[in-house]
Amino acid sequence: MMDISVRSRQKEQLDDFQGSRKELGVMLEDINRVNRLLGGIKITSNAVFRMIREHKKESYTILDVGCSDGDMLRKLALSARKSQIPINFIGLDLNNDALELAKIKSVDFPEISYLNRDVFTLNSIEVDIVITTLTLHHFSNTNIPIFLERFVNMAHIGVIINDLQRSRLAYYLFKAFSVIFIKTETAKNDGLISILRGFKKKELQTFSDQLTNVQHQISWKWAFRYRWILKKCV
Repeated sequence: MMDISVRSRQKEQLDDFQGSRKELGVMLEDINRVNRLLGGIKITSNAVFRMIREHKKESYTILDVGCSDGDMLRKLALSARKSQIPINFIGLDLNNDALELAKIKSVDFPEISYLNRDVFTLNSIEVDIVITTLTLHHFSNTNIPIFLERFVNMAHIGVIINDLQRSRLAYYLFKAFSVIFIKTETAKNDGLISILRGFKKKELQTFSDQLTNVQHQISWKWAFRYRWILKKCV
């Protein structure tokens, strides 16, 4: 039986993808499909608009760290339009091919802009909300507290993290799910590695304890996700 007592250090192919932009696009479509089918979009979206209702402003700026091809941002932008809430969206990613795909797909979304930058090279950027979906598990336990502190410092309202629970049941259910719903072998394999690089709730709580003057709310969500909300204490 596999050992899930500690987070896997195995790299995903997406971490250093060497294929063509077309191949990357097919793989990202697989990932986006899984995120939609398993409720990943809704988990983040619900939290974003709850934060907005609790903090009334004339307009908002939302930063998506690890935005990939911008699927989450486009879904949020459509919801914001429907609710007539002015929001500027910024997508941040280190993969230039993913960002080029994002720009093509977002041609009808002038409220979304994209940056090929490391989060630590953004000089004095201030936004209302920072979101990150299925990105935190790509980082080591050593680097995660550093990223969290940076996120909290940038966000006037709060940070919303949506990532995976490390679980044997999640691993085997995803294996069965991927046979039907995922086309590419890379996405199938990376999905399994992602779960093994995911988190136990106590690990997230340990990271929380390393941040000062921050309120935390960690909630389990279907399917095998944790939604982690961070807000500065006032």
